Amino acid sequence: MERIAAYARGAQARRRRARKRLHAYFATLFPSLCPHHRHHLVFFFNPLLPSWINFPIVLFRDMGLAREYEFLTEIGLGPRNVGGYINGVWKACGPVVSTVNPANDQVIAEVVEASIEEYEEGMQACFDSAKIWMQVPAPKRGEIVRQIGDALRDKLPQLGRVVSLEMGKILPEGIGEVQEIIDMCDFAVGLSRQLNGSIIPSERPNHMMLEMWNPLGVVGVITAFNFPCAVLGWNACLALVCGNCVVWKGAPTTPLVTIAMTKVGLMVQQTVNERYGKCLLELSGNNAIIVMDDADIQLAVRSVLFAAVGTAGQRCTTCRRLLLHESIYQKVLDQLIEVYKQVKVGDPLEKGTLLGPLHTAASRNNFKNGIEVIKSQGGKILTGGSVIESDGYFVQPTIVEISPSADVVKEELFAPVLYVMKFQNLKEAIKINNSVPQGLSSSIFTRRPDIIFKWIGPLGSDCGIVNVNIPTNGAEIGGAFGGEKATGGGREAGSDSWKQYMRRSTCTINYGSELPLAQGINFG
Repeated sequence: MERIAAYARGAQARRRRARKRLHAYFATLFPSLCPHHRHHLVFFFNPLLPSWINFPIVLFRDMGLAREYEFLTEIGLGPRNVGGYINGVWKACGPVVSTVNPANDQVIAEVVEASIEEYEEGMQACFDSAKIWMQVPAPKRGEIVRQIGDALRDKLPQLGRVVSLEMGKILPEGIGEVQEIIDMCDFAVGLSRQLNGSIIPSERPNHMMLEMWNPLGVVGVITAFNFPCAVLGWNACLALVCGNCVVWKGAPTTPLVTIAMTKVGLMVQQTVNERYGKCLLELSGNNAIIVMDDADIQLAVRSVLFAAVGTAGQRCTTCRRLLLHESIYQKVLDQLIEVYKQVKVGDPLEKGTLLGPLHTAASRNNFKNGIEVIKSQGGKILTGGSVIESDGYFVQPTIVEISPSADVVKEELFAPVLYVMKFQNLKEAIKINNSVPQGLSSSIFTRRPDIIFKWIGPLGSDCGIVNVNIPTNGAEIGGAFGGEKATGGGREAGSDSWKQYMRRSTCTINYGSELPLAQGINFG
């Protein structure tokens, strides 16, 4: 018995030593897997065989991911994830937060947030790295961004699926959002060879004037929940090829997002202004579509449906207000109500779904309370207007007939609620369009060139995005994205938005031996 006990003790010791070696071995195989997750590796081996014969069969013990979320492992995610990537290492020891599937109110996974100390460490690493990164030639920086785009392409379906799962937008929109950041990578690669300055003729002989664009150093990006990765792409891709390092803060899920983000934006602007820094704000939108009496009504109805219902009304470019010429008012409204009744509401990952859930329970409650405010201000619910009883945060797509002067029209409910109103002529329609504090996106449906050019001219829309015969949402990356007034005035993505991520220097070079002064000044 003693010999058997001694043999058993020896076998246990061998198993412990082997397990320790294997943990070390798999730490080298899976460096991105945190020790907590490596602890769940289960090894099967025969302790009686020589160590060189033992080949471990590695299985993952059930770590809490539901079967429908198992695809997350394909992109390196598990039931508990480290939320900070600092100085080349995944690390975080702050609070643990849960991410919830808005379609069924079930926890998807947990994320360990970075601590204040880790944030400071990351910022210092960014400032140190920026000194090196800004000296790398811009086309070489573009090559790195190209590789980022290729890596995203390889995981496009999985990444699009996780965007839809966590945010609640339908799968085609989730995949489209990831495609947007891939497109931004491609755009930035080309841009990396076109960060051009200007040569300016000098009034002085033997002098040359030119403009130089240099990196800012470190760029911080704060993104909202509704576009968790696309907005990062708009900013980070440009900032990187411009020679900056980037710090990204993803969105906490909070109620009253639009109001909160606007207030946060104002605080950010004030704080940055105090140190004379540069600030790019893209805040709230309260966007209108105008349908003139000569419009293609079928085209307008399809556009309004996507603009008002897409992403469950949670885009900053969502159509909130529909302005219909009085002569076609009822005709357009009847068609729109009919297509609204055909909208499939359900799981955003299921094929055919057009309207997924709102992002949070608080958003659903905000919708419910907002409907009561609408009714109290004279709004008439034409279709929808109710919460859908389910485990998820679903609401009905809603159309409301209301006066353009109602106070609630001036605000964003950030839900699939569309206000409809009449107008008599173009001048009145433009006045209504411009009557809200926000100025992000706008669109008009007409076939008349004179109306089009008035609409896009100095007495037309006061928004940053002024469309014709297309929805207010779904902007391409090639144009500058952003708005005026309470929207913040910033511009992201295409055109010359890259200039906001750099500082401009005007350089005058004297290559002669004389010192002529500008404006013909003779100073002794």
